[in-house]
Amino acid sequence: MNLDILYEDTHIIVCRKPADVPTQSKRVGTPDMVSLLKNHLYKNSGEKKEPYLAVIHRLDQPVEGILVFAKTPFAAKELNRQLQNHGFGKHYHALVAGHPTAASAVLEDYLVKDARANTSRVCTRETPGAKLARLSYDTVRTDQENTLLDITLETGRHHQIRVQLSHMGHPIIGDSKYGAVSGGISGDISGSSSVPAGPRLKLCAYMLEFQHPKTKKAMTFQLPA
Repeated sequence: MNLDILYEDTHIIVCRKPADVPTQSKRVGTPDMVSLLKNHLYKNSGEKKEPYLAVIHRLDQPVEGILVFAKTPFAAKELNRQLQNHGFGKHYHALVAGHPTAASAVLEDYLVKDARANTSRVCTRETPGAKLARLSYDTVRTDQENTLLDITLETGRHHQIRVQLSHMGHPIIGDSKYGAVSGGISGDISGSSSVPAGPRLKLCAYMLEFQHPKTKKAMTFQLPA
């Protein structure tokens, strides 16, 4: 698989993760972004040792989008500090079934994770293990049967966008785990309005914002529409 590297220097590497490729996998023989990037770094370093690469944030396996990885412990520490202090801007496009009542809204829910089933669900604040999940969305466009939303993620909970949109009554097209809608649905997160929805999850992390760990320069990466 060819890597789509958007930016690379001595501290960080920013790339596009294809849909259905895990960020990191424990399964032997399963290609993931970490192993692919380590191979890339090894081939280009000239050194005969395993390169350093730190995972800063993740995308669910079926989700396409932008990821940043750290190439040094210093960069990893600084990027993780930003992430913990809400210094990352994470923006998604989601194609959902139906038409939300509000064109723009903030969604706040409490979620709890079921590790054995690898799922999350909306719960009460008092539920053991409950964590606050918050996102905001704006409508990009609608057609007869679905809506394209521009989502800003404010917390990073397990399957958060998928769970919150499904709980709102508008699951993401192609999401078999949290309420898939199939058949007769038109639209595509890339901007085309006449592509039928297939089995792929219609969720894309299309823009990422953060400060460079060394220079502190504001960096923005965006996938073409």
